[in-house]
Amino acid sequence: MFGFSELKQTKVYQEAKQEGKEEGKLEGRLQGKLEAIPFMLNLGATVEQIAEALDLDIDLVRLVAAKANANQ
Repeated sequence: MFGFSELKQTKVYQEAKQEGKEEGKLEGRLQGKLEAIPFMLNLGATVEQIAEALDLDIDLVRLVAAKANANQ
């Protein structure tokens, strides 16, 4: 019978696992950037400056900035 330990040794499993790790890292980086937006706004940076500095879409920065202002 093909068990879980054998499955973990397959190329397909290893590739899927690596892909999942990479996706998680990207999501983590994006989350960190999004959390930095309100802090940068408080320091006086403009939405345009933040978008450029964090390499984010300006509309995304505006959306996060609007939510941050609404929560204050």
